[in-house]
Amino acid sequence: MAGQVLGGAGLAAGITVGALLAQEMLGSEALTGLPIAMFTFGSAFTAYLVGRISQRAGRRVGLAAGFAAGAVGASGVVLAAAIGSVPLLFASFLVYGAGTATNLQARYAGTDLASPATRATAVSLALVSTTVGAVAGPNLVTPLGELARSLGLPALAGPFLLAAVAYAAAGAVLFLLLRPDPLLLARELGAGHEPVAGGQHTGVRSAAYLGAAVMVVTQIGMTAVMTMTPVHMQAHHHGLGAVGMVIGLHIAGMYLPSPITGVLVDRVGRMPMVVASGVVLAAAGLLAAVGPGDSLWANIVALVLLGVGWNFGLVAGTALVVDGTELGDRARVQGKVDVLIALAGAGGGLASGAVVSAWTYPALGLGVAALTVVALGAAVARWRPAARPAL
Repeated sequence: MAGQVLGGAGLAAGITVGALLAQEMLGSEALTGLPIAMFTFGSAFTAYLVGRISQRAGRRVGLAAGFAAGAVGASGVVLAAAIGSVPLLFASFLVYGAGTATNLQARYAGTDLASPATRATAVSLALVSTTVGAVAGPNLVTPLGELARSLGLPALAGPFLLAAVAYAAAGAVLFLLLRPDPLLLARELGAGHEPVAGGQHTGVRSAAYLGAAVMVVTQIGMTAVMTMTPVHMQAHHHGLGAVGMVIGLHIAGMYLPSPITGVLVDRVGRMPMVVASGVVLAAAGLLAAVGPGDSLWANIVALVLLGVGWNFGLVAGTALVVDGTELGDRARVQGKVDVLIALAGAGGGLASGAVVSAWTYPALGLGVAALTVVALGAAVARWRPAARPAL
C-alpha cells in the first residue's frame, strides 16, 4: 500500500501535463496524444517484463525493477523539456511508461494470497492506495510548475520532477519491505493443490479471456477521453489549476471507489459489474460530447464518471483473469494481459488526438460511448461461465 501511494503520485504527472508538454514543444494539437501513446507503449513492454521477472523471482523484484525504470524515464522527460529535445522527450516517455505498468501490476500482488471469494476485494486494497498519490499529484501542478521555473526549467516539467522521486521511492519501499514475497509464498502454500480440469491443467480459461477483453475496452475508452480533456479545457480558457483539479478528480474516480467495487464484484458478481462499467463509461462519453466545454462542472462530472466506469471494469476484469489462471502460470499470463491493456491505452491515446483534430472533442465522446456499449455488450452476450474457478 505504501508503494502504491508513491506510485500513484508518479503516474499522475504524465496524465495531467503530458499532452500539454507535447503541444508546447511541438506547436501542434494533432500530435498531443502521442506522449500518452508513447508511455503506454512503454508500459506494454514493461508489463511483459515485470510479468516474466515476477514469474521467476517474485513480485518484490519485478515491481521494484519496474518502478526504478519509471524514475529514469521521468528524469529523462525533465531533461528533454530543459534542452528542448523532442526525440529525447518521446524516448523518455517510453521508459516513463514502466512506472504506469508497474503501478497497475501491483494489484495482482494483492490477489496472490486471497481466497477466490475475496479476490476482487484484495484487488481493491491495492488500487485504493494509489488514490492518495494520484489525486495529490495533479493538484500540485501549479506549485510544481513554480518550482520548475525556479530551477530554470519549463513549468510543465515540474510534475515529472515529482514523478522521478515518487517512482524511485516506490521501488525502494517494495524492494526493501515486501517480505515475504506474496507470489512465492502462495506457490509454497499451494503446491500440489491447484485444480485440474479433465485430468490436465487448463492454463488460461474463458474467464481470463473475458477479463482481458473487458479491461482492454475500458482502457481504450478511458484513455481516449482523458488524454484530450486537458487540451479541450485549455481551448475553452481553463487554467492549469482547473485542469489539474479535473484530472485529480478523474483519478479519484479511477481508484477511490475500489473498496466498494471490490465488495460488489465479490458479492454481486463479475458480470453485473461489467455491465455497470459499460453503462457508466457510455454516460461519461455522452456527457463529454454534449456538455459545454466552458463549464468546469460538466468536465468534472464527465471525467469522474469516466474514472468510475474504468474502475468497475478493471476490478471485475482483474478478478476474472485471476479466476481463469493457474497459480503456476499466473504472473506470466497477467503480464501478457497487461500488455494488451497498455497497447489498448496507447491506441486510444494516439487515436484521440487524430479524432479531435479531424472532427471534434464531442465526436470523440460519442465514439467512446458507442464503443463501450457495443464491445462490452458483445462480451457479456458471449459469456459462458466456467464450471469452477481456479484456486
